[in-house]
Amino acid sequence: MKNTIIWESPSNIALVKYWGKMGVQLPCNPSLSMSLSASVSRFELTYSPKKPGEKDLTYLFEGKENKAFEEKLSKFIDSVSNDLPCLTKYQLKISSSNTFPHSAGIASSASAMSALALCLCSMQEAIDEMEMPRDFFLQKASRIARLGSGSASRSVFGQYAIWGEMEGQTESSNYFAIPFKGTIHPTFQDLQDTILMIDSSPKKVSSTAGHELMVDHPYADARFQQARLNMVELLDVLEQGDFDKFTHIVENEALSLHGLMMSSNPSYTLLKPNTLIAIERIKNFREKTQIPLCFTLDAGPNIHLLYPKADEFIIQNFIKQELIELLEEGKYIQDGMGNGPKRIK
Repeated sequence: MKNTIIWESPSNIALVKYWGKMGVQLPCNPSLSMSLSASVSRFELTYSPKKPGEKDLTYLFEGKENKAFEEKLSKFIDSVSNDLPCLTKYQLKISSSNTFPHSAGIASSASAMSALALCLCSMQEAIDEMEMPRDFFLQKASRIARLGSGSASRSVFGQYAIWGEMEGQTESSNYFAIPFKGTIHPTFQDLQDTILMIDSSPKKVSSTAGHELMVDHPYADARFQQARLNMVELLDVLEQGDFDKFTHIVENEALSLHGLMMSSNPSYTLLKPNTLIAIERIKNFREKTQIPLCFTLDAGPNIHLLYPKADEFIIQNFIKQELIELLEEGKYIQDGMGNGPKRIK
């Protein structure tokens, strides 16, 4: 007998960055992210009792075999089988798709591993014939997602999510993310995210390698302290609605992340010339118009432009007039804050 579960889960953009890890996928500093709305991964999991001579796992990405990711999923599933004992008895057929292109500056591992973790937790519920309390289910999914991709732990929740132990958030943990439960100011309730595609070529240095370079980084301790302070300040800003302060912290975090890469040993740079030109134009536009917008960057050259929905029209015009010539084939993705994963089946 076969059963199928389908979940969609969003990517997220970190506002306070996670960079540097310890132990088994544990963060050296707390991080804060905003879950996206349109940029999602959809995972379909079909499970049936294992049969001799058949593969335990098959995987298709957008209808095609992807052996490299299938191998990664196989290792991940082995690593979480103690948490989800049902995995040892069932054959899995997994297929997935994304609503966004690869190498778009959107964390596909966050959306993918969170969607898969949610599918696996739902599978355990179905086999046990017992529904977990909602908060416990999400916490378990976040903990399992973390083992596949640290940032995936945050994608289990909508709006703003915290991952990592921090001052003033008694429920926070290094093992799973939690939703930010403060009262979000209206300014930050409908934040838009336009992702500017500067360069979609594969990164020369993976995020995994980047995290490893933090182990002996001369600025590591100062960075982790900076992130802890920025977390406390930014959570307060989300409640108070001060966009200028939001801009200062978020842009400082983005540039600090890339500064760490450039000052690591060996050093490397993921920014492109057009990234820097776009940043200058964004700053000049903000200074000239006093319109609230800011940028952040993932571990790559593409820019996330953040602004309130009320200013969407004028900022879209700014993109078309001043930024589009800097983008690869003029491409950008329109997204914004989302409400988290959805179970489809």
